[in-house]
Amino acid sequence: MALPTKDQVTEKLRAVIDPELRQSVVDLGMVRSIVIADSGRVEIVISLTTSGCPIRSHFQQAVVDQVSSIEGAGEVVVGFDVLSSDEKQGLQDRLGRSKLPDGALAMVKNVICVASGKGGVGKSTMTANLAAALQAEGHPAGALDCDVYGYSLPRMLGVNRKPEVSPERKILPLDSPSGVKVISIGFFVEENAAVVWRGPMLHKAIQQFLEDVEWGELDYLLLDLPPGTGDVSMTLAQLLPQAKFLVVTTPQPAAQSVARRAAEMAGKVDLEVLGVIENMSGFTTPGGERFTIFGEGGGQRLADELDVPLLGKVPLQEELRESADSGLPLVINQPNAPAAQAINAAARGIIAATPVDLPVMQAAAVGMPVGAAAGGTELPVVQAGPR
Repeated sequence: MALPTKDQVTEKLRAVIDPELRQSVVDLGMVRSIVIADSGRVEIVISLTTSGCPIRSHFQQAVVDQVSSIEGAGEVVVGFDVLSSDEKQGLQDRLGRSKLPDGALAMVKNVICVASGKGGVGKSTMTANLAAALQAEGHPAGALDCDVYGYSLPRMLGVNRKPEVSPERKILPLDSPSGVKVISIGFFVEENAAVVWRGPMLHKAIQQFLEDVEWGELDYLLLDLPPGTGDVSMTLAQLLPQAKFLVVTTPQPAAQSVARRAAEMAGKVDLEVLGVIENMSGFTTPGGERFTIFGEGGGQRLADELDVPLLGKVPLQEELRESADSGLPLVINQPNAPAAQAINAAARGIIAATPVDLPVMQAAAVGMPVGAAAGGTELPVVQAGPR
């Protein structure tokens, strides 16, 4: 039987993906060496971006699974080292990043950007409740408030204090009463203070939240995006590991058309649209009479246009607003309420449409366009303290 060749091994390694940088270990220059012995034994050394990579074992298993499938391959042995300073700098320059990730998002299985294109459609309410619903379904979840100017997750998830810093100098997210891990700019400024920042500072803060927070093992990290389709969304698309977009709209045609722009932006930066949620989908009186205050059918039309599923139609319900203001999501506070049932159904749709394994082995990913690194200054107000 013929021995495998280095070209065959290299081609198989293109399916091993760095979950933070979203490219294969081959394209990233992380394959240090390939040695094939006469016995068919294949020895591979992978260079990691950080010595303390928390998913080293996942990388190892992915490499073994891929290479051992080659005809003639015997035992597959995987070793690791770390990219040199010059190699890291070269990779940073090529990717257009100010620094390489060091594992903060490595164990997050799914990143979902909750977008709307416009404000006032209940995007933050959906983010908070979906995260709580996923957590209640047994899937550890986190919520990141990327709407820096209009942050609201601290109130909606019932937590608001300055986070501590781990011995490894990582920001520790706060645990909300619903079990969701939360980070928001609201934790770092005076209560209800306006954030008056220029774009580079805003981008630097979001990059810190993604790369300098110890998220740990999460099945889902939900990002509450700001309204619009501008620089923040493009920055997130560049930094995030194979993120998916969830579009929130109301039945109103005006909201539907703006939400479509958010979905089109996701397509332009090669991010998958997971589905659509229609919020404020009719109001039913205590007597059973239903009023379509914001129109009807906009969510389904948008889902049909995008060729994605309509994951839920959430009715307009006073209890949903009350729960958001009280800091305990409706899906936890009143799980049998009609709006809570619709959100829970949407959460189960998300679970059905997303993988449960870390994205380190798959078909070779298409690399994101190289863009400019985020500038600005680091957040100066993080409180250091013991874990």
